[in-house]
Amino acid sequence: MPERVAGWVAPGMPTTAFAAARLPVYTIVAMAYDEELAGRIRQLIGSDTELAEKKMFGGLAFLIQGNMAIAASSGGGAMVRVDPAQSDVLVATTNATLMNMRGQDMPGWLRVSSDDLRTDDQLAHWIEIGTGYARSLPPK
Repeated sequence: MPERVAGWVAPGMPTTAFAAARLPVYTIVAMAYDEELAGRIRQLIGSDTELAEKKMFGGLAFLIQGNMAIAASSGGGAMVRVDPAQSDVLVATTNATLMNMRGQDMPGWLRVSSDDLRTDDQLAHWIEIGTGYARSLPPK
């Protein structure tokens, strides 16, 4: 029996022929979210025993007491959880937009583009809003 190469050899195929016939294997790596933004969020949130990170919605979410506060979004920028009663005011007074999931606008969930998160002051503002609202909710 021929020696196994890469865990498999075609029946009856000599090992050398199999090795020569192998084609290069390419791996496509898609970045699900902006890792630099996630790192900045992590740095600005700081250490907190109630803080957890979890992959959600194709991005990396930062949760306080089990409630999402902010996430580095898979579509770029951030998803920020806010008081639904404040959604309209925040959309009217900032460049944030309501998240739209399956064709429905979602009050309480805002999308903030990368362009509006360039500085730490801009990002810290949204982190404060998201973590403030997450802390106001009952722990999960």
